[in-house]
Amino acid sequence: MLSAKRDARAARRFFRRILKAASHSSPQVINVDKNRAYSPAVEQLKEEGTLPNRTQLRQCKYLNNLIEQDYRFIKRRVNPGLGFFSFNTAGRTIKGYEAMHMVRKGQIEGVGKSDFEGQVRFVGSLFKVAA
Repeated sequence: MLSAKRDARAARRFFRRILKAASHSSPQVINVDKNRAYSPAVEQLKEEGTLPNRTQLRQCKYLNNLIEQDYRFIKRRVNPGLGFFSFNTAGRTIKGYEAMHMVRKGQIEGVGKSDFEGQVRFVGSLFKVAA
């Protein structure tokens, strides 16, 4: 989730979104990095009853490494471009990166991961380009 600030309010919004998506179960443990915003956000969610009191928050730099690796491909494209000049530009560009990454990973129905011709046809049909 892209947010302009990495504060407790943004962390609470992120956790609410994740908890809503996984409404069938509640987490026993939440692994996050050492950002100070997570503790107050989790405590507030526990107080309001959105998160069970038994949920443990573990703040360790390396425990959520799989999640951190997920946006590695975005960092690889953003860093040479010297970042973004506005938050809105960042959001639109990252959505495009994510969409193309989903196509390459084979997460589009009817287009396999190794079906390069199918991927080209799919992208061509999206942008009305002759492939």
